[in-house]
Amino acid sequence: MNKFNFLAVTFLITGIISPIVAPAEIIGDISLKYPNTQQVTARISIAQSSREGRNTTPATGNRRQENRIWRRKKIFFNTQPIPNTSQLQRTRGAVDEQEQDWKKDYEDYIGTTFPNPLMSSKAISETLSTIEKQTGKKSAVVYLIPTPKQLEILLVTSRNKPVSKSIQAANRDALLKITKQFQTELSDPRRVDTTSYLASAQQLYKWLIAPIQKELQAENIDTLVFCVGVGLRSVPFSALHDGKKFLVENYSISLIPAFSLTDTRYTDIRDFSVLAMGASEFKDLQPLPAVPIELSTIVQNKGGSSFLNDKFTLNNLRSQRQQRSYKIIHLATHGVFQPGTASNSYIQLWNTKLRLNQLRQLQLNNPPVDLLVLSACKTALGDRQAELGFSGLALEAGVKSAMGSLWNVSDAGTLVLMTEFYQHLKTSPLKAEALRQTQIGMIEGQIKIQQGQLRQAGLRTGTPLPPELSQLGDLNLSHPYYWAGFTMIGSPW
Repeated sequence: MNKFNFLAVTFLITGIISPIVAPAEIIGDISLKYPNTQQVTARISIAQSSREGRNTTPATGNRRQENRIWRRKKIFFNTQPIPNTSQLQRTRGAVDEQEQDWKKDYEDYIGTTFPNPLMSSKAISETLSTIEKQTGKKSAVVYLIPTPKQLEILLVTSRNKPVSKSIQAANRDALLKITKQFQTELSDPRRVDTTSYLASAQQLYKWLIAPIQKELQAENIDTLVFCVGVGLRSVPFSALHDGKKFLVENYSISLIPAFSLTDTRYTDIRDFSVLAMGASEFKDLQPLPAVPIELSTIVQNKGGSSFLNDKFTLNNLRSQRQQRSYKIIHLATHGVFQPGTASNSYIQLWNTKLRLNQLRQLQLNNPPVDLLVLSACKTALGDRQAELGFSGLALEAGVKSAMGSLWNVSDAGTLVLMTEFYQHLKTSPLKAEALRQTQIGMIEGQIKIQQGQLRQAGLRTGTPLPPELSQLGDLNLSHPYYWAGFTMIGSPW
């Protein structure tokens, strides 16, 4: 036995070398350079496998273990560290695994199998690169995976070098506690004169965004696509706060079920007209008195046709689609996302409830609709099934993108946001950017209700409001209650 093998075996027996397994790539590199170490490496691997009773590959994100391997390798083999590709490979593998798991979650919820092929981390990066060339926008997909011990963050950009971060302070219980507090503070209309949401908004920013802020800035990212786990699918990400600004002031934002389930084909919809339908009166739901003005203003801004109350039927929706292939459909009505199966959630038409699991019957994917807007949604915040319904809305409807609200926003606030959104949609090539500009306008007080009129920046005359809304007096709409609930779902492009 030569001197090297004798020392290595001695160290193993005496415990100086603990039985820790190196990744396969590391083992291969060491063995090639030092053929005599193959037996020692094998013994270390077997010992670890026997002790833990599982695969010898280290768990994803176990950086502490990797660091020990590198330190020992440098000391005992007296070599420079070999570039570590194992972390990159494990991160790519984690992205692939989440795509598979979350695709199945939505298939189980909706009760169907989607033919979409699973996209690898590399394929996602290539798609983001293509979109960047088409739009000039630099996008990043942010995976947020709550686990009992920590939050796992995966960041994928066009560079094809995904980043992995683990935030131990944001374990599932702690994270969901702050998330619930955040949602409660924002969705309560009695708190619109306070900033009680700031503490939770800043804590969530610290956990969810700050760990990847350096990478986002280094790549000049301007669009964030959130793909998130249970408990986070009803988070109003636009209202996260860094201490100075809301997240939406720096990034366009969208929420997706999985990248593999997202139609990423880019289409410029600035010149598309709208099929706008809705109801202002309901038998057993709260009336929406601003809907007539909402519909007429949208059609005035974007062109198209509008249908109100008894003209807002399933048959008429199908008929109008057959006559003209509208690329944008706006439904000014109640959308309710409730616990339980997809059949429990619905969109209220004039004379019927269109269940979530019936949306595909509308065949909005043939020809494809680029944007479906629901202007008066309510979601059971924090409920797993309700969150699947909301975050999977575009998928369920068979459209590229959908926009809805997480909670019941006041009728006046909805009218203001929708009117301004379609105004920006005439000039912005990206749907999520149009929403972002609208929300910034509300934050900065450029859009408001004053003296019974809707006042918009750049317009000399206001839009008169119906008596039910004008009697509310002047409204400052800068609080996140009025704008943060509105979310772009599916493709932001």
